[in-house]
Amino acid sequence: MNDMLFLKEIEKESGERISSCYQCYRCTNSCPVLTDMDILPHRVIRYVVLGDKEKVLASKTIWSCLQCYTCSVRCPNDIHVGHVFDTLRKVAIREKKAGNPDVWKFDELFLDSARKHGRLYELEAIMRYKMGKMEVKGAMDDAKMGLDMVRKGRINILPHNIKGKKAVKEIFDRVAAAHKK
Repeated sequence: MNDMLFLKEIEKESGERISSCYQCYRCTNSCPVLTDMDILPHRVIRYVVLGDKEKVLASKTIWSCLQCYTCSVRCPNDIHVGHVFDTLRKVAIREKKAGNPDVWKFDELFLDSARKHGRLYELEAIMRYKMGKMEVKGAMDDAKMGLDMVRKGRINILPHNIKGKKAVKEIFDRVAAAHKK
C-alpha cells in the first residue's frame, strides 16, 4: 500500500488528523503502560504517518493500550491517540493481522455489559470471556479467586444496574447508528 494511502485510511476511519503530530512525546511520556509496549506511542503515530502499515499492525503497543486517554488529553494537537489505537486494532482484525484478538474480544464483552447494565457486570464479562475461550486450564484457580473476590465484596454475584441504564443504551444505539452511515 502506498505510504500516503495508509495514513489517509487511518485518518478517515479514526476521524483524527494524525498528520498534524509533530512528535512532542507527550503521549509517550504520559502512558501508564509504557513498559508493556514494543513501540512507543509517539513512534506508532509516526509509523502511521510514514505508511509503515505492517510494523504498526503487528505491534504489541496497539493491544497494550488501556484506552485511558491520558495521551489524548495531553496532546497539544488534540489528536485522540487512544482512538487512533482503537482504529488500528479494528484494521488489524479486519485484515487478519491482529496480534492479540483476545483484547478485542474482552473490549466487546465489556461494552456489551455496559450496554445492558449501564456499567460493567464483572462476573458476567469474565464468565463469557472464559467460556468463549473454552479455557479449562487454570479454571479452578480462577474460580477460587472469583469466590474470594465475591466474599470480599470486590465483585457482585448479581449485576448492579444503574438508574440511567436506558439512557446509556440509547447512547450505544446512537453510536452504532452513526457507525453504520
